[in-house]
Amino acid sequence: MKNYRILLVLIIAGFVYVGCKKEGRLDYIDPNLPAPAMVSDIKIISSPGGLVLTYKVPNDPNFHYAKAVCEVRPGVFLEAKSSFYNDTLALQGFGDTMSYDIKVYSVGKNEKSSEPVTVKARPLNPPVRTVYKTLKLVPTFGGVQVAFKNPSMANIAIVVMRDTTGLKTWSTLETFYTGANSGQFSIRGMESVNQHFAIFLRDRWNNKSDTLQKELKPIFETKIPKNTWSVLELPNDQKALATPAYNLNNLWNGTFSWEGADLPYASDNNSKLPQSFSIDLGMKVSFSRIVEHQVPHDHLYAGSAVKKFELWASNNPAADGSWSSWDSLGTFTSFKPSGLPAGQFNDDDKNYASFIGEDLNLIPYYPPIGISDGKRWRHMVAAARWSSPNWMFMGKLFPRINDRLLLKCFTILL
Repeated sequence: MKNYRILLVLIIAGFVYVGCKKEGRLDYIDPNLPAPAMVSDIKIISSPGGLVLTYKVPNDPNFHYAKAVCEVRPGVFLEAKSSFYNDTLALQGFGDTMSYDIKVYSVGKNEKSSEPVTVKARPLNPPVRTVYKTLKLVPTFGGVQVAFKNPSMANIAIVVMRDTTGLKTWSTLETFYTGANSGQFSIRGMESVNQHFAIFLRDRWNNKSDTLQKELKPIFETKIPKNTWSVLELPNDQKALATPAYNLNNLWNGTFSWEGADLPYASDNNSKLPQSFSIDLGMKVSFSRIVEHQVPHDHLYAGSAVKKFELWASNNPAADGSWSSWDSLGTFTSFKPSGLPAGQFNDDDKNYASFIGEDLNLIPYYPPIGISDGKRWRHMVAAARWSSPNWMFMGKLFPRINDRLLLKCFTILL
């Protein structure tokens, strides 16, 4: 039996050897073959900042892939490749709408290229130009606010600068990266004096928009002291917690390192929406904005992290928890710079939501309207989470006020 097995192995090995001798190497590339035939029947569709080319693949056994090349500036080229199994090339990275010469090559398995087929094409307006036309740069509390629309959801950088010398010597305040279809962000920490600002857009190919310049005066604000805050328990508020350690006081303990005992607020795992909690601020204040910090782990833009909430204020909250004694300060929706789906995020999202914090303006544009009457109690109601059907998870809250209108207190609805 053992000898039979040995004989069988030898016979199989012989067949394999003979087969290889007859067929030769299947991966053999002949370096002496000429370049493949050129592609033909090229058609072009223009797109924002790009071109899509379709073509007919040549009937040539040496054809491996097609390549499109365009010189957009002296020494600067855009290039796209497609395989034998495809008939489409996508060139991206044009910064204008000029007419360009596009050279399309056939490339062989031995990397020899055919003579090019040259076609002329004109891309559509690139995102850096179209988004630039939607930019709004306005004063806000403690700084400036930028709003934009990006319908193509292109990945762009919004660069905000300030003239610190009066001689148009610009220094970068912030570069905001986004792929969202719209959004806004603010830059804070500035004095309430006239200053010169500039803003432009840049993409990953280093195409740049025009530069918008404005002289603006940031609106004065200061932090609300939180040493007078306490939990206000109203009949209809959410009281059950995920654990006793995840209590409301964590929202305003003044830190957000997310390490050790630095804990967030989390309601009971079985709680449902909408749910609210209330805070007694211990003084009357006028809110300009709040900054909310998400927790940088599994609940970042996911799970039970708050996606949409309402904010209400009162100086005389009804003891029965009814809403008739409350004034609405607005409805707010969480913003994700990347525009990625729920459950997905990148480093820019994490930095913005957890460490910089989401800016939530009560009065988005200057001049301020309706903040002359401060409130003592604040009430927050959660209307939507990112994905989880149960409970609510929130990191930290840092409110700000227009100190010149210091009057009252509030309550928060999450």
